[in-house]
Amino acid sequence: MNPGNAISDSIDVMASITIRGLDDGVKERLRVRAARHGLSMEQEARDILTGAVSQSEPEKRLGDSIVALFQPLGGIDLPEYPRHEGVRREPPSFD
Repeated sequence: MNPGNAISDSIDVMASITIRGLDDGVKERLRVRAARHGLSMEQEARDILTGAVSQSEPEKRLGDSIVALFQPLGGIDLPEYPRHEGVRREPPSFD
């Protein structure tokens, strides 16, 4: 066993990031939130980021977004048109 490998194997590598251009108000709210939780600003930011990326977000589909937009208004009913290859038809009227 190579002693150099044993030493490097025992060291955990952690990633770090720098956030530039953070609004002063956001930084202040982060400081206050961290103090409320009894944490450093760095730990509070880690916790926020970890929570944000661990929540799985369902993939949004265009059709679902359109339905969500019009559903509160009662939706809209469109007539069904049969599909015929190579045959062009007039678009539906929304009058």
